[in-house]
Amino acid sequence: MLSLHEMFLRLSVAALLGAAIGVERDLRRRPAGIRTSAFVCMGAALFTLLSFQLAKMYGDTGSTRIASNLVQGIGFLGAGAILREAGGLVGLTTAATIFAEAAIGMAVGGGLYAVGAYATGLLLFGLVCLGWVARVTNLKQRVMNFRITASHTEGIASEVQQLLESVRVKPQQFRVSMQGETSIVEFHAEMGYRQQEQMVHKLNRPGVITEVVPFEGHHE
Repeated sequence: MLSLHEMFLRLSVAALLGAAIGVERDLRRRPAGIRTSAFVCMGAALFTLLSFQLAKMYGDTGSTRIASNLVQGIGFLGAGAILREAGGLVGLTTAATIFAEAAIGMAVGGGLYAVGAYATGLLLFGLVCLGWVARVTNLKQRVMNFRITASHTEGIASEVQQLLESVRVKPQQFRVSMQGETSIVEFHAEMGYRQQEQMVHKLNRPGVITEVVPFEGHHE
């Protein structure tokens, strides 16, 4: 039987590792932030501890029974983070993160502190560094909302269409409106990081305001 001190330590370490992952999620405005991540890790650690402790208390030889069922249960939580929007699936990274957090919690709950800490480092490396590489190399396509306001520029709509053709992007819901002498062009399109940069750079000049935000509901 484990001492209370050891069990409290394992739960605390699991919660701290989960919180560390959650900080990155919150900084990037993604679901499953610091509290959710801490709870997932701590909950997985607690179930692992209970599985071991209860088996010892009642003489059950299946000490990993509860922990094994945790793998199935965490799948439902991850599935809840996946949504279908704009013809595609979003939230897959969040679901995978939740799955990995549960595994980290189970490792710490089983007393494998070094394994849990190393796995946390690998997970953060994937979220931060590999995410950056995907954006810079234009691997990650995201649906973005564009709103271009031109105060004294004529033909802004045709210019935007030519730019879209040059970066090989097909816009959706392309709209042009007028407010007095101001022209407003709005659309959303799936594009990579470099394509966004090219669009903004070529439109960036006095009298033209370009606003770019992620399409509502789109999260990794």
